[in-house]
Amino acid sequence: QLQASGGGLVQAGGSLRLSCAASGLPRSTYAIGWFRQAPGKERAFVAAISRSGSWTSYTDSVKDRFTISRDNAKNMASLQMNSLKPEDTAVYYCATTLYQTTLIHEYDFWGQGTQVTVSS
Repeated sequence: QLQASGGGLVQAGGSLRLSCAASGLPRSTYAIGWFRQAPGKERAFVAAISRSGSWTSYTDSVKDRFTISRDNAKNMASLQMNSLKPEDTAVYYCATTLYQTTLIHEYDFWGQGTQVTVSS
């Protein structure tokens, strides 16, 4: 089970920190990814981090603004989002996979999503 939280309403240029709490999954044996889905658009990859944290990947539009991290001891991952833009507005989901991948179809378990709204 995955539980995403931390979304909200923020002005452009502001920051939010999303959290993803994992329970009931094989401890520390998975990579974690963040995805987002804006109204009328398909769900898309945002960032991912490997089990050890040694590998991370970001979609181009969030590089240098977002940072993904994880704490295996707490079975949690975070997405620090800075310099937010209106186009970052979406429902954000966390998901897990056994692979180091950015491909959405390779993610097995999904959280319920948290809404991020960035006003201009």
